[in-house]
Amino acid sequence: MPQILRYGENPHQQGAFYHGLEARPGVGTARQVQGKELSYNNFNDTDAAYECVAEFSDPAVVIVKHANPCGVAVGATPLEAWRKALACDPQSAFGGIVALNRRLDAATAAAIAEIFTEVIIVPDAEDEALAVLARKKNLRLLLAGGVPDPAAPGLTFRSLAGGMLVQTRDNGAVRREEVRVVTRRAPTEAELADLLFAFRVVKHVKSNAVVFARDGATVGIGAGQMSRVDSVRIAAWKAEETARAAGRSEPPTRGAVLASDAFFPFADGLEAAIAAGARAVIQPGGSVRDAEVIAAANAAGMAMVFTGMRHFRH
Repeated sequence: MPQILRYGENPHQQGAFYHGLEARPGVGTARQVQGKELSYNNFNDTDAAYECVAEFSDPAVVIVKHANPCGVAVGATPLEAWRKALACDPQSAFGGIVALNRRLDAATAAAIAEIFTEVIIVPDAEDEALAVLARKKNLRLLLAGGVPDPAAPGLTFRSLAGGMLVQTRDNGAVRREEVRVVTRRAPTEAELADLLFAFRVVKHVKSNAVVFARDGATVGIGAGQMSRVDSVRIAAWKAEETARAAGRSEPPTRGAVLASDAFFPFADGLEAAIAAGARAVIQPGGSVRDAEVIAAANAAGMAMVFTGMRHFRH
């Protein structure tokens, strides 16, 4: 039997959740410990957050708003990852969905509880963390019992007028040895680590998607734009606004890396990234204007690598 929801994406729509399509740890299999009934949008956003956080083997936190990450980070501890993820866009994180790939401890629970959060989904939680969050009666806490395997095969579905689109899950991942340096300057080891991190994140951002990252954390995210250059500009602008609100003199995109979910069709998107201070870029490559884009990167002393793998997400 389906789980009938209060309404669908909007109050004038009806909604339901159907269990049992696959045995994959996540929002559909999780045990809800506390909080109000999950809404249609809660289900959708929580799934997006948990699938993204599963990409990382280190302690990681993902904050999602309207099915897009607004902060992603890895750290030595979940608490460090939370603070780094929140710093990307504290304004958008208000009322968001938080996912961790580690057992929730009391210190991290207390830090998350400092802002209004709709849902927290974790594999498990310590008793002390449960006690901390119990004071937030409306916060929904989900214990998934495990973390989904991002490399596992599966299917995704989308209904259309008169039919349905079905495809295999995007379980692609690029390894360090698979990237191809196409510029005169190769990325440093630190840049390469951030490039691979950012490319895992951009896979979960709606297209056209770009992600600025630095030190294992997102510092600017551009999502869902019709123009790739606009995605870069929005990500850079958001980073500037966040830095200004925090009283920092320089935006975190200065010295950061950039990931793009698909190739740059023109050099203008890359030039916007250069203007924002990006020092290295990871992108699939494959444009008829790749040579033009590579030349712009070389002129700026930027490192760029091609993956040969695209991550459109519509």
